[in-house]
Amino acid sequence: MNYRPVTWQTVTLTAASALVASALLAFSRPVDVRIDGHTMESDVAPVTTASDNVFVPLRAFASALGARVTVSEVRGDNDAVVVTRGERTFAIRVGDRHATLNGMPLTLSHEPFRVRGRIMIGLKAVATAFDVRVHYDARSARIDVRTPGVVSIDTTTE
Repeated sequence: MNYRPVTWQTVTLTAASALVASALLAFSRPVDVRIDGHTMESDVAPVTTASDNVFVPLRAFASALGARVTVSEVRGDNDAVVVTRGERTFAIRVGDRHATLNGMPLTLSHEPFRVRGRIMIGLKAVATAFDVRVHYDARSARIDVRTPGVVSIDTTTE
């Protein structure tokens, strides 16, 4: 196999690509999640995609809503997760789009996955499961969650 020497064009193109990628990462900010005006704390930030799909860490999100999360290992990495909040029970399995909500089948648009050991689930799925309203603003990198019956005052504009 014959190898050609590296040209200055290749080096310049590689350096420019690396510079653009690092600038995008440096100026990006993590998505902020606010539940009824309070910031959700998690060691794993929500994940967003280019098509504005948003995935949140399930345990941190559920705990912030006052739900109880039970995880049981079934087949290696495909843990079964049951989340209970009030009268609602939401059951999922990592890597499977099929879930149940109060025993009724529910098909998720994206299967839950892991990021740094945390189970990530689509924002639309948790809105359905927990009966909350969610709004993702890509421009401000913020997710606002409103639970029924809770009135909160947004103090970030003062």
